[in-house]
Amino acid sequence: MAAGAALAAGAVFTGVGAASSQSDGLALSNVPTANTKSDGFAPASKLSPELTQTAVAQGSTALENPSALTSYYGYDNDVLNAAGQPQMVPTPTTATEAHKTEPDKNTYLVFGHGLTGADSHYNYGRHFLFQGHEGGAGGAGYLTRINLDADAAHRVTLLATTDANGQQIATIDGSTWDPWARRLLFTTENENAPTYAATPGFPSVVTDVSGALGRGGYEGIQNDSAGNIWIVEDIGGPGKAGTPARQPNSFLYRYVPARPGDLQHGKLQALQVLNSAGDPITLESQAALNSPDQVALHTYGQKFKTQWVTVHDTATAGNSPFDANVAAKAAHATPFKRPENGLFQPGSGFRTFFFDETGDTNATSPENASAGGWGSVMKLTQSSPRASTGTLTMFYKSDQAHSAFDNVAFLSRNRVTFVEDAGDTLHTQRNALDSGYVFDTNTDYANPSNQPVRWLAEGRDPSATIDSANGGFGKNDGDNEITGAHVSNGDTGVGGILGAQVPDLNDPSWRWFYTQQHGDNTTYEVIPVNRQG
Repeated sequence: MAAGAALAAGAVFTGVGAASSQSDGLALSNVPTANTKSDGFAPASKLSPELTQTAVAQGSTALENPSALTSYYGYDNDVLNAAGQPQMVPTPTTATEAHKTEPDKNTYLVFGHGLTGADSHYNYGRHFLFQGHEGGAGGAGYLTRINLDADAAHRVTLLATTDANGQQIATIDGSTWDPWARRLLFTTENENAPTYAATPGFPSVVTDVSGALGRGGYEGIQNDSAGNIWIVEDIGGPGKAGTPARQPNSFLYRYVPARPGDLQHGKLQALQVLNSAGDPITLESQAALNSPDQVALHTYGQKFKTQWVTVHDTATAGNSPFDANVAAKAAHATPFKRPENGLFQPGSGFRTFFFDETGDTNATSPENASAGGWGSVMKLTQSSPRASTGTLTMFYKSDQAHSAFDNVAFLSRNRVTFVEDAGDTLHTQRNALDSGYVFDTNTDYANPSNQPVRWLAEGRDPSATIDSANGGFGKNDGDNEITGAHVSNGDTGVGGILGAQVPDLNDPSWRWFYTQQHGDNTTYEVIPVNRQG
C-alpha cells in the first residue's frame, strides 16, 4: 500500500447470492436484496462477496489548506459550533448543521513527475483523485484533490475556490481529463453557470470554457479518440398533464474542437434521433403523455437513425457563453428524460456509446412502464467517433427495482456498472435504497429472465438518516446516493482516455472508486478480494 494508508474501511456486509454469468473479467455474485428505508434506520452497505471497500476520504477529513469557505472535504463553514468547527450534525439545542458540499464525480490520474500541493516541502506522490463539489452554501463550489499516496495531514488539497478572474466557482457535477488540453474539465449542471477547465497542480488555474462548450445542465463528460468531447445533460422538464411524468428536456452533445485540445474554438453539436417516418423526434413530438415517439424510443428492438446537428459554431457565433439547452431545442435535437452520464465501451474503437436516462423518479408516473419513466440505458453506435450519423437502440428498460440510473463505469470489455440515484421519494415508495448493478453488453435484456447483477446495496449513514427525517434542514439532501463511479488506470496520455483500454480489475494498476454522497460524504475505493493480502 502507498505511504499514508487509507482510512479505516467503511461499514459493509458482503452479500451471498448466485454467481454472475458475466463473460469476462471479475465475476461477481448477486447481492439478493436492496437495503430498506425506514425512520431512524441506518443499515450498512452490502457488497458482492468478491469485493471489499476502503474509505480514501470522508466529509470530516480536514483540508491541508483550509479557506474561509471550507475547512473539510465535505462541509462548508457556514454554521460553526462553539469551538469554531463546522456543525456536522445537529444537537438538541442547535437544530441545524453546516452545509454539506457533496463531492461528486471522481477522476483518477497518475502523474510520473508527481504534483505539488500546499506544502512545498512535502512529496505528494503520483496517484491522485480529483473532484468538484455539487453542493455549497450560497451556491459556492470548489475543487479538491485526494492525494492517495499522502499521509493524513496532506490527504486532501483544496485546489481552487475561484476561477482565473477571481469569480467564485459554481457548484460542480461532472469531471474528466482532456489529455490534449492537459486540463481537467468540470461541468456544473446549471444553464447559468460556466463549464470549466482546470490545471491539476496547486493552485489550480480554472478558466471558463463555455464560450465554446456552452452552458447547460451538463453532467457526464468525456473525450473520444478524435479529441471530441461528449457531454450528457440532466435538466428535468415540466410535468405532463398535471402528473409526475416529466417532459424530456435534456440532450446528448458532442463538442468538435478546431483541433484536439482547443477549448476556445469549435462546434457544439446535439444528437437528433429520427422516427420511423424519418422525422426528428423533438421536444414538441414528446410533449403529450405517452407520445408515440417517446414510447417507441423505449421499446425493445426498435432501431433509430441518428445525426448530429450543429447548435453553435465559434467561427460564426463567437466566444460568448451561450445556453446549449436553448440552442439544442432551436435546432430540433432530440431531448431525453434526464440522461445523466455515458461512456464509450472499451475496445469498441469509440464506436459504441452507452448512456442512461434517470427518468421521473416517482413510482406514480404514468409513463413508467411505457415511456421511460423508470429510466433506461441507451446504446448509440457509429462507424467512428467522427461520424455524422449512427443508430440508437434501447439496451435496457428500467423497472421499479432497477431505476433512476445515474453514474456509469466499465469494469471490463463487456461489463458495465450503472448505479442508482432514485431519491428520497422513490426510496420511500419502493422501500428500497439505491443499488449498483453490473450489466453484460452481450446480454439481451428484452428477455425478462435476464437481469443485471447487484454488486452494491447501498446503506445509509446516520447523518443522512437524520437529514432525510428533517428535510435536510433546508440546505442538505437526505438519503445517501451512489455517485462518482469511476474505473481507470490513471493514464494521462491520449491512450488513457476512458474507453481506449480494456479495464482489468485483477491488475492493481486499475482502480475503482465511488462516493457515497450526502450524509458523511465518504469516497471509497472498491477492491477485489483476490487482490488482498
